[in-house]
Amino acid sequence: MSDVISTLLAHMTLDEKIGQLNLVIAGDAVTGATVSEGVVQKIASGAVGGMFGVYGATPVRALQTVALEKSRLKIPLIFGLDVIHGHRTIFPIPLGLSCSWDLAMIENVAKLSGDEAAAEGLHWVFSPMVDITRDARWGRCAEAAGEDAYLGSRISAAMVRGYQENGDNSLLACVKHFALYGAAEAGRDYHTADMSRLAMFEQYFPPYKAAVDAGVASVMSSFNDVEGIPATGNKWLLTDVLRKQWGFDGFVVSDYTSVNEMIDHGMGDLQTVSALALKAGLDMDMVGEGFLTTLKKSLDEGKVTEDDITTACARILRAKQKLGLFDNPFRNLRDESPKEIILSPKHRAAARDAAARSCVLLKNDNILPLQKTAKIALIGPLADDKRNMQGTWSIAGNWEECVSVLQGMKNAAPAADISYALGANVTDDPLIAAKANIFGEKVIIDPRPENELIAEAVREAELADVIVAVVGEAQEMSGEAASRADIGLPGKQSALIAALAATGKPLVMVFLSGRPLTIVNESKQAGAIVAMWFGGTEAGNGIADVLFGDYNPAGKLSMSFPYAVGQIPVYYNHKKTGRPYAGEFPGVVDVPSKFRSRYLDIPNEPLYPFGFGLSYTTFEYGDVTLSETAARGNATLTASVTVMNTGAHDGEETVQLYITDPVASLSRPVRELKGFEKIALKRGESKTVQFTITTDHLKFYNNDLHHDWEAGEFIIAIGPNSAQTRGVAVTWEK
Repeated sequence: MSDVISTLLAHMTLDEKIGQLNLVIAGDAVTGATVSEGVVQKIASGAVGGMFGVYGATPVRALQTVALEKSRLKIPLIFGLDVIHGHRTIFPIPLGLSCSWDLAMIENVAKLSGDEAAAEGLHWVFSPMVDITRDARWGRCAEAAGEDAYLGSRISAAMVRGYQENGDNSLLACVKHFALYGAAEAGRDYHTADMSRLAMFEQYFPPYKAAVDAGVASVMSSFNDVEGIPATGNKWLLTDVLRKQWGFDGFVVSDYTSVNEMIDHGMGDLQTVSALALKAGLDMDMVGEGFLTTLKKSLDEGKVTEDDITTACARILRAKQKLGLFDNPFRNLRDESPKEIILSPKHRAAARDAAARSCVLLKNDNILPLQKTAKIALIGPLADDKRNMQGTWSIAGNWEECVSVLQGMKNAAPAADISYALGANVTDDPLIAAKANIFGEKVIIDPRPENELIAEAVREAELADVIVAVVGEAQEMSGEAASRADIGLPGKQSALIAALAATGKPLVMVFLSGRPLTIVNESKQAGAIVAMWFGGTEAGNGIADVLFGDYNPAGKLSMSFPYAVGQIPVYYNHKKTGRPYAGEFPGVVDVPSKFRSRYLDIPNEPLYPFGFGLSYTTFEYGDVTLSETAARGNATLTASVTVMNTGAHDGEETVQLYITDPVASLSRPVRELKGFEKIALKRGESKTVQFTITTDHLKFYNNDLHHDWEAGEFIIAIGPNSAQTRGVAVTWEK
């Protein structure tokens, strides 16, 4: 502990130490039912350590001044906000960003977001959210990087670097939600998550650990319980794993009132759960003020010690010192939001590029790219919409700054003849619309009958050369507290797609969503399909770049698309079964038999698998070669494959490395992503991609949670996605 922090702690009263553990909210960034009261008076008395939801020169300067001029020890406040995928300039939702498989771009998004946040007085961002998500019903899929621990870990570390290694604009990152939040049963937000420790360490923990290894400054606990104890009060999780095993030395903050919510988990009254959380290793209480109101009593009753309180306080003070707040409490704060940073041309250009790179081309029957002189019928409830472009968790963003798809297409192709019709509402249910409009009107229901809306759209379609239908979810149909049991296109949008397909005109379906959708029928009806996700401020320009071929789409799915909700969870790296269906393993022949691990009515595999994504060009993969096929001990192998662009366009391809461990002491996944490289190839160009493989790539957790590898045969496979690979075997001995 530094001399500065030690000296400060020696002068602090117990109340002032507890005050540093108190994070309060003011303003509009409310994510729960509780709002802090008497904030200014509490700051003046030293009862507040940080502010949540306040940004901008005037309010930040005013509140920081209260702390510096009115409180006894003049300890500066730390200001935090949910800067999830941009601050003022909104980038694609994290699920979309993850589909770029572009780590440099993702790190830059974090840097640019941090630049804007720092300019408005923020010190701390509640990002990255790294929960593994395999259930598309869960609304917070939108905030995550998908189903795979390896890809999620690489993205987690990139975002931490982007926020925290940004020179004078460096912020504190906060990895969340620790732990297992993405595994909520039934995809219902805040619900329980129940799994073995083996699954935790092998499949769900790696992205959190990657953030810790990257030096993340803070960790946020999750709402769910872990092995029966809520994460916010789980000592095994917050101390034994996070601090002792992984060496985390930052501070842990609760999620919004998650200390208080342990009462409803059945863990006791507010005093009991607050003491439980502190003893477990929680340092800062977000909004609930259980620490502020009960810790002194718990200390008097011997339920906590003063050392517990001092330790938590010291962690928060060290974070403030790391930020330089003791030397400059108003670091980076501008009296006016600087035009060279906030929504600057540089930031908007980066957002446009990110929007295009996040798009995934799922199908293309030679319809795309569109001609810039074509007669285009642009149809759909999200075609001429700005309100829903940003996606969930875009607190400081302004939808009026967004570019709609219609405007983007007009910008990209001024010579095109583009007509527009609504076609359908996002939803016709006023109750669902009300839920989607909780943070402002995003869903406007046109009162005209369904048949009239569809008929109008069909008339426009019949006059066009090609149809572009822009459909999907409204912004708040995904995100926190936005679970959906039916993840098909909401409202009458499926009927709209069917009617447009019936015209016989070429049909492009572009969909906005915060999750994979069940689009089996639409995948048959549309000639081309683009997953646009929620593209952010520059969404319209980004998708227009893709549709007209100014950018050749290169996105790859980070989360599998199910055929039906009943198939969930569906993910590529599932465990082996004793009665595999045909196609799961080479050489297994499917014969008429009842007793196989399969569905009767749908395939086992997903509609679109992890890692899948098309291009306007084509890529041919050669055979995989290894530097040697027999290795021993700490040898290093090189796996190589030559990829050629065999199509008519320049393009980018993400070459993916998978490893299978056929025989082990535990049943292992059918394959696991262990590397990837994104390459750019001009038409006719080829490149040999090489992956270095060591025994670290072979390691897994056994039943004793020991991380090691076992000798034997391994299959090294490379391909364009998890379902299409070429492999070669290597024998690796100890």
